[in-house]
Amino acid sequence: MDRIIEKKPWYLLRKNWYLAGTVLGVIILYTAFLGESGSRLRVDVEKISIGEVKTDYFQEYIARTGTVNPITTVYLDAVEGGRVEEVLLEEGSMVKKGDVILRLSNSELNLQILNSEAGFTEQVNRLRDTRLSMQQDRLNVRRSLLDIDLSLSKSKRAYLRNKIFFEKDLISREEFEESNDNYNYYRKTRELLLERQKTDSLSRTIQIQRLDANLINMENNLELVRAKLQNLNVKAPVDGQLGSLNVELGESKSRGERLGQVNVLDNYKINALVDELYIARLTRGLNAKFSFSGIDYNLVVYKVYPEVRGGQFEIDMKFVGDLPPGIRTGQTFRTKIELGEPREAVLIQRGGFFQSTGGQWIFVVDPSGDFATKRAIKLGNQNPMYYEVLEGLKPGEKVVTNSYEAYGDVDKLVLK
Repeated sequence: MDRIIEKKPWYLLRKNWYLAGTVLGVIILYTAFLGESGSRLRVDVEKISIGEVKTDYFQEYIARTGTVNPITTVYLDAVEGGRVEEVLLEEGSMVKKGDVILRLSNSELNLQILNSEAGFTEQVNRLRDTRLSMQQDRLNVRRSLLDIDLSLSKSKRAYLRNKIFFEKDLISREEFEESNDNYNYYRKTRELLLERQKTDSLSRTIQIQRLDANLINMENNLELVRAKLQNLNVKAPVDGQLGSLNVELGESKSRGERLGQVNVLDNYKINALVDELYIARLTRGLNAKFSFSGIDYNLVVYKVYPEVRGGQFEIDMKFVGDLPPGIRTGQTFRTKIELGEPREAVLIQRGGFFQSTGGQWIFVVDPSGDFATKRAIKLGNQNPMYYEVLEGLKPGEKVVTNSYEAYGDVDKLVLK
């Protein structure tokens, strides 16, 4: 006998589907809120920083605070030591080349000048006496020559006369030979006098030349000593502004000691300290700039100091074009030093995440905005505003840029 099968209500036919959906929802909720609790963290979206990955021109630069200094500074050193007697100009005064800034006194130098002058006078007198003695000797030799010439003339006449008489047997041989001996004696004596005159003249000439040379040397030494006396007046070496002046009245300064400086104000430079990380990349000719009163001013790196002290090295930058109005030595400006030409790159904003991850990974926000997941990335160069992205991110994506120190080792941030 057949049995009539009653048709079940529609809701009973679908109860299995409802049951399966309920179980699936429970699993999803459990996974979202209870499952893997160690790799997820709920964070308040208002307490995090989210930046957008973008493509833009990337200019690699470093920002450093620099101090304004005169482009040329001439130092004042004590050429001669002494006691500070008078200070004529104060720090900050405008000076012209040759202006006396201060005066020193040195009693030993004054005594040295007196001794040099006395020695010079003695040498002059000695040279005068030598010239006078030489003149007298010359006169004496000439007088002796006159006497010899007279005696030679008489003896010659007597010899020639006796020679004739002897040949006629009018005189004896003894008388003739005596007259001959007298003539030969005066003739040889005259030759000796002439030789002596020549020798004495040469000797006296050499002696006077030496005395003249010594006199010139002593005169030069005297001028040098007098110049030392003039060096006790410390003068401005160039036109400019008198900078620091480290002297006090009555203070003793030794030779070579630094007294102060004169700043040449026709141009200025900006000196800055840079981390040694950039020493291989910072070279002469790199451009830099800074803003002052809403106006940008251009600089160029013209000197890089090779010494590294305390992990930093110095650079000097000079102005290219106009100077800021009213610029003063000692002012500070925040400069941007460019390390290369601008280029197109994928960029993300700088943030505290770099210190936490070393730039190896970052949390990327899901397009839904409900969560952010960890993703490996590779960063390149950087500047004070952006990091250059080499791998792992695409323009338009959003990332969490704040510090990750409070997140631990979670792999996913649930944004609420």
